[in-house]
Amino acid sequence: MLNSSSAAEHGDVTPSVLRAFLADSRHERGNPQRTGQTLRALIDAQLDNLPLPGGGATLNRWQALAEIAGFDLSLIKLYEGHTDALAILAELGTSRIEPNSAWAVWAAEPPDARLQTISDEDSEWILLRGTKAWCSGAASVTHALVTAWNDRDEAVLAAVDMRQPGIRITQGGWSAVGMRASASVDVSFEDVPARRLGAPRAYLDRPGFWHGGAGIAACWYGAAAKIGEFVLRDARRRADPHKLAHLGAIDATLRATAALLHETASIIDRAPLAGAMLPAMRARLGAEHAAVTVMEHAGRALGAAPLCRDDHFAHLMADLPVFIRQSHAERDAASFAQRLIEEEGISWPL
Repeated sequence: MLNSSSAAEHGDVTPSVLRAFLADSRHERGNPQRTGQTLRALIDAQLDNLPLPGGGATLNRWQALAEIAGFDLSLIKLYEGHTDALAILAELGTSRIEPNSAWAVWAAEPPDARLQTISDEDSEWILLRGTKAWCSGAASVTHALVTAWNDRDEAVLAAVDMRQPGIRITQGGWSAVGMRASASVDVSFEDVPARRLGAPRAYLDRPGFWHGGAGIAACWYGAAAKIGEFVLRDARRRADPHKLAHLGAIDATLRATAALLHETASIIDRAPLAGAMLPAMRARLGAEHAAVTVMEHAGRALGAAPLCRDDHFAHLMADLPVFIRQSHAERDAASFAQRLIEEEGISWPL
């Protein structure tokens, strides 16, 4: 499963290259099957070979994520999961994967859907039993990294080939209109073989855990920036004082958030092995605030017409509120603030 050929070298995938590729694609927003097909097309074109986080080009990685997020948030949900899986595999020492395989990372842990592992204590191979919730792109990927729990109630990470017997991809667990094409359904496993990666908690304790979390903020930002572009184009055609006021607020919000993401990427690249929880959470909170602010101003600036008549704008405005709920709102803000209090030397000089 993980050792059939060398993974391609991580190269430069620029926003302009992605933009041109997606413009020529036969993508259809809101269609789960087409979304999965576009993911596979990106992989086949080697446009999944992003710089690894913490390797000196984290900002370039995030710029690619932001570009696809602005095109389609359901697509970035699958693409970000795939590229995050490749980064996790590289960080945990797995450098060989099946050519053109499509990966996902399913690590949500709701209390009513927990995977259990069955294995000998020292065995690399385990069996997965139970249900995994919120499995984005389950019907489109060939492999997944999943979190599961051993008999000592320790979280482990496992790589599983999704083409095996014993896996049932359900139609349940996702009733949202927003992000519908991500097809984030429940998947059941009945004694399915999987390869354990690392020691218990290796997935959670590795430095890259928070690097990936900050990358989600780049996705939120990319969608918010694209929404802002709709307001900018409309204001250039038909400006009025109220619309201009909304555009000014959008610009100020996006510029501040872009600066925060630039700073966060730089922090990660300067010290890739250091704990990045604080800057990553700050980036996520900033990007979430930006997304909410831009959506509010855009809706008021443009009114109902593009929400009803523009497929791209309508999907962004429907999908982004669902996607940002990957944040835990005030609970994340409180956790961040508690960590801030514990840090020494925190101040806000100019």
